[in-house]
Amino acid sequence: MKGILGYKRGMTRVFDDHGIVVPVTVIEAGPCTVTHVRSAARDGYAAVQLGFGAVRTERLGRARRGHLAASGAPPLRHLREFRTAAASDFAVGQTLDVSQFVPGDRVHVTGRSRGLGTAGTVKRHHFNRQRKSHGQSDRERAPGAVGAGTTPGRTFKNKRMAGRMGDERVTVRNLVVVVADPARHLLAVRGAVPGSTGGLVLVRGAEKGGK
Repeated sequence: MKGILGYKRGMTRVFDDHGIVVPVTVIEAGPCTVTHVRSAARDGYAAVQLGFGAVRTERLGRARRGHLAASGAPPLRHLREFRTAAASDFAVGQTLDVSQFVPGDRVHVTGRSRGLGTAGTVKRHHFNRQRKSHGQSDRERAPGAVGAGTTPGRTFKNKRMAGRMGDERVTVRNLVVVVADPARHLLAVRGAVPGSTGGLVLVRGAEKGGK
């Protein structure tokens, strides 16, 4: 399993060996501490729990402090699990960093998308606007009819309508690692990743059959 936690630090560009501009997202990744190892026999599934992000002890609850103390880990802000059949290869207290990735690797990056508040159907679902003619005054960005009349006389569930947009867990798959710098704990992956600058992201290897 290749996996690590990090913070999105923004986008920039680099030039490859042929002088072509490559847009990349820079991630400050790790170091992460293995805080727990789950087994199929004991927990019903195999996974590795990683901790990331230094934090003052007094900012953690009693349960979190006890959990980290049992593993010998320092106070950590974020705990996330990575499911893997090879969980037994990891040991509590082990440290993982960017060195597990090399340029050319493909990774899946998971983050929480930016919250955009309440949005209409044009912005949220890419509806087309209505015509601006024939006396239209305030219907240009309206969704139109949302249900039938007498039968069935109601609006169906999952109808695409206005509502909250963003602030959802999003995974972008098969991004290529362009730069891996263990000395500075930096990863640069080609393309965009979800979330705002400074947001937490999960990076895991995209090897076939892995999670």
